[in-house]
Amino acid sequence: MIPDDDRALVRSTELTRFRLAPNPGPMSLHGTNSYVLAAPGSAGVVVVDPGPLDEEHLHELMQYGAVELILITHRHADHTAAAKRFAELTGAPVRAVDPAHCHGGEPLREGEVLHAAGVEIRVLSTPGHTSDSVCFHLPADGAHGAVLTGDTILGVGTTVLDYPDGTLGDYLHSLDRLERLGPATVLPAHGPMLPALDSIVRAYRDHRQDRLAQIRGALEELGEGAGVHAVADAVYAAVDPAVRPAAELSVAAQLDYLRSAPN
Repeated sequence: MIPDDDRALVRSTELTRFRLAPNPGPMSLHGTNSYVLAAPGSAGVVVVDPGPLDEEHLHELMQYGAVELILITHRHADHTAAAKRFAELTGAPVRAVDPAHCHGGEPLREGEVLHAAGVEIRVLSTPGHTSDSVCFHLPADGAHGAVLTGDTILGVGTTVLDYPDGTLGDYLHSLDRLERLGPATVLPAHGPMLPALDSIVRAYRDHRQDRLAQIRGALEELGEGAGVHAVADAVYAAVDPAVRPAAELSVAAQLDYLRSAPN
């Protein structure tokens, strides 16, 4: 679901709503989804990924309850640029894996269970898109729970690996972790919500394996020592020039994965 009204707070699940930040682009798609979490009847809320530094967007997020906690899925600016300002406006602590993006709060820990705004939030370390990527599992959100996936799983397309900070080996391991959560609702930071996390993960894994097969084929044609640019020309020939840098990052991550794998 993409809101028709950019000012709207859209109900996504029983415990979550989101507002689309005004930052559309080739990498951010329609924009960053800033999520507001709260149990029914709670006076307080948790905000995940306040997004770009846009005062109107932040003030809109503040209209839905007293902000108790601000959480960050990963370090990229389209998720974090507003975090410090939002903490100033609300008095709420910001917690992220990277201490550089924490403001008045401690770094998040793998396996930590948070309780705020009447919601249980489990922290899952899911590196790959970036080294500090985390997902937030809401086990009580619907019959199968829900997972805020940041950029680890998107609502549209597939995830870019921000190599060398993000690696394919880490990413595949993170997909395995997420698959074990079963058919939870997927709440991505970009694009619409999706059903059945486990089936989405399997499709993501299949896509990665298909790309690896294409990379192997390109290396057979170009030579094992072929560079990122040449391989990207072969595998991503039809890609929009606006996302060519992202394609080259993915190629670099895949080449590193193949070349570092045991024979």
